[in-house]
Amino acid sequence: MTKNEIHAILEDAGVRPNRKLGQNFLIDENFLDWIVRESGAAPGVKIIEVGPGFGALTKRMLEAGAEVTAVEYDHRIAEWLRKNLVPKGLKLFEGDACKFDFSSVYGKSADYKFVSNLPYSAGTAVAAELFDSENPPPEMVIMLQKEVAMRLAAVSGDDAYGSLSVRASAVYTVTHLRTAPPEMFFPRPEVDSSVIRLKKKETCPDWDFRKKLSRLVRLAFGQRRKKMFKQLTSLAPKERFLEIYQELGIREDARPEHVTAEQFIAMTKILIGEGKL
Repeated sequence: MTKNEIHAILEDAGVRPNRKLGQNFLIDENFLDWIVRESGAAPGVKIIEVGPGFGALTKRMLEAGAEVTAVEYDHRIAEWLRKNLVPKGLKLFEGDACKFDFSSVYGKSADYKFVSNLPYSAGTAVAAELFDSENPPPEMVIMLQKEVAMRLAAVSGDDAYGSLSVRASAVYTVTHLRTAPPEMFFPRPEVDSSVIRLKKKETCPDWDFRKKLSRLVRLAFGQRRKKMFKQLTSLAPKERFLEIYQELGIREDARPEHVTAEQFIAMTKILIGEGKL
């Protein structure tokens, strides 16, 4: 979809891009084609997309034969999609993706992919919702604000490492694929975007464990520039945490950004076993 084409569609739909909703439409044809190839869209492949906009990516995945379900928040854009892409096979839900039950689309045990150019305004929340969902998608290819993408791919010691990094690492192997500069979008954002691939690990913990891990790391990173020991002792006595730290090789004065995802997962297992989480 070229810049001229998106201008014409916006005029026809009576829509002006909404910065508050993070509406920056990808207009680079080659980049769109590359995302579709990376997504593995093909006949029989089930895909969920959030924030399809005017369907530049959606249309390509449908043409590749994929079964695409999209969630769109903007009523005006949803109306355009009903008119132009639903007749071509798109299944559309209108609503807030941050409150959407993704497992309701293909079933809790279904094998599907999540492929999206996520709106800047909702990218973090949608990703976090999927990490904590009962049935995380086996594979995701998503574009986000580069800063958020780096958080998802970060490991302990990285500046971007945080609770979201740990939650992502528990479920997925995260790979940074490519950066998209502002000139690939209309309107132009002020920052770069990045495409990452997330492949579900065979060791992905169950739903209950992931919810408790999320609670633990949110607590640990609540004051990320301080030692996390004081925050964590709300879960168990100080003496017990000293033993856990020693068992896991964590220094008593450690800040959360210096504790690995594996150590947080091991700590969660211990605390669950003792009924503390």
